[in-house]
Amino acid sequence: MNYDVVIGLEIHVALLTESKFLCSCSTTFGAPPNTQCCPVCLGLPGALPVVNEKAVEYAVKAGFALNCEVHSFSRFDRKNYFYPDLPKAYQITQDKYPLCTNGYLEYYMGEELCRTAITRLHMEEEAGKLIHSAGSIVNSEYSLVDCNRAGIPLIEIVTAPDLKSPRQARLFLEQLRLVMRWIGVSDGKMEEGSLRCDANISLKPQGSPILGTKVEIKNLNSFRALERALEYEAERQRMVLEGGGKIKQESRTWDERSDRTMPMRSKGDAPDYRYFPEPDLPPLRMDPAWIARLKESLPELPLERLWRLERDFGLSRYEATFLVNYPDFGELFLELASEGCDNTAVVNLLMGDYARLARENGHLEPRRLEELLQIVAEGQITSSQSKTVLEELFRSPLGPREIVQAKGLEVVRDSEQLRQAVREVLKQNPDLVERYKAGEQKLMGFFVGLVMRAAEGKADPKMVNQLLREELAAADGSEIQPV
Repeated sequence: MNYDVVIGLEIHVALLTESKFLCSCSTTFGAPPNTQCCPVCLGLPGALPVVNEKAVEYAVKAGFALNCEVHSFSRFDRKNYFYPDLPKAYQITQDKYPLCTNGYLEYYMGEELCRTAITRLHMEEEAGKLIHSAGSIVNSEYSLVDCNRAGIPLIEIVTAPDLKSPRQARLFLEQLRLVMRWIGVSDGKMEEGSLRCDANISLKPQGSPILGTKVEIKNLNSFRALERALEYEAERQRMVLEGGGKIKQESRTWDERSDRTMPMRSKGDAPDYRYFPEPDLPPLRMDPAWIARLKESLPELPLERLWRLERDFGLSRYEATFLVNYPDFGELFLELASEGCDNTAVVNLLMGDYARLARENGHLEPRRLEELLQIVAEGQITSSQSKTVLEELFRSPLGPREIVQAKGLEVVRDSEQLRQAVREVLKQNPDLVERYKAGEQKLMGFFVGLVMRAAEGKADPKMVNQLLREELAAADGSEIQPV
């Protein structure tokens, strides 16, 4: 029997605030364990929480960026559960009245534009961190607790179960992280726990409207882990069903070392979290005018930028995607293009050696790149020489023209000097000349390379091509072929 895969995600995004959600403790990553805690985030008696306004602002922006309805009224609730890393043993979250609902996110899977529905986005506090003796919960003899992370502001984003493959789930999550980083509400560092997700996956007979029994995979903290865990789980469930077994509704964890999901605990249809309104926090009532200002403050979003780069600048999907995925490169492209630089030349520069050098050393000032592109366009240096100049720009305060002059990189356009080099190359390769005359036109590129090498890369390539054709035509006794 063939099966359809049904996947839904619950994504936790840590907001990029300087202090925690309900207290003034720092959110700085990497501090010694249990040094960024106070009576509020430790749940000590008599401690009262106060909502961080910046966290609410970021959550509202995230909601708008995900095309959600943002509600001026929402409410905080207590979710009672055994949290070994949240000392007060309950979590302040939002249950029946979330901040945002009914959104969606669009993204590409190949050439197909996909849309995944988002059922809700709500605010809550982060739990602490368990440090397992065996590196993961699997086979650990004990776990230590670090409460530095307890109380960091989170948004939880819940999708509809309309993702159809592990690959699609990964692409959705990659686009979601890009959006969160793009609008500045999260750094999205999965290795630091700033973004992670739980995945719900089930199989159903192909074409059937009835969903199968879902299994939850907890705390996936990399794109690779998400995709591989879902691939494994889809195959595991298929084998169980084809063997006549039944899928248990349970929570599982992904074990990187064994490349498989492993059971953690059974999970009923409706866990009793005993939600009730948070007595220490009033409902969140926001001024509609303030909400509107936050919506207007959003920048151009990634897909909008992608489409504009393709439409207005004639870039390919590959080129536009690169500039969107690396926004600092994208901003540099737009600045150089606005100064009249050729779009193709700019994107080729940024995607070439510049990308490597900039990641190692930081970006160059746009005016220096503009000057480099200008002297290449003027033909003062070749594209090969421009790489030498570019590398020198990262080491030297000199401008491109000054570097060209200091290194003697000006293009050679002396026709007699170049003609002599061409004749010498042809003289040294009589067999190749005969093969060219016999029809091997592709040897022209080889001849050009030999002449350029003889000229130490300084020759004008167009002039070299023309002179080669003239000399080869003269040697053949035929008319000169057009360039």
